[in-house]
Amino acid sequence: MSENPEHHYTEGDVAREVSELETKSATAARIFDLRRIIGGLFVVYGVIVTVTGLTDSQAAIDKAQGVNINLWTGIGMLVLGVFFLVWLKLRPTALPQEPEE
Repeated sequence: MSENPEHHYTEGDVAREVSELETKSATAARIFDLRRIIGGLFVVYGVIVTVTGLTDSQAAIDKAQGVNINLWTGIGMLVLGVFFLVWLKLRPTALPQEPEE
């Protein structure tokens, strides 16, 4: 009776595979951190709204009672987006460490 070699894992093979999975999990956690997504979206939309505010006509500004609302909202969105991205840079995602035995 021949044995299937696929079912013979050494302890080193298992440890290496677990290590690879932990690395992939850590990478996925960093990529999908909500601060990155929220910050990126606010920066992109902030740029769009700020450019719109810079190119608004006087009629559009008068419509908002003399306030260039697109410009101020865009700047606010940019500040918030940069805040999230700086926060992410200063405090990266820390994965929980398993207690050592």
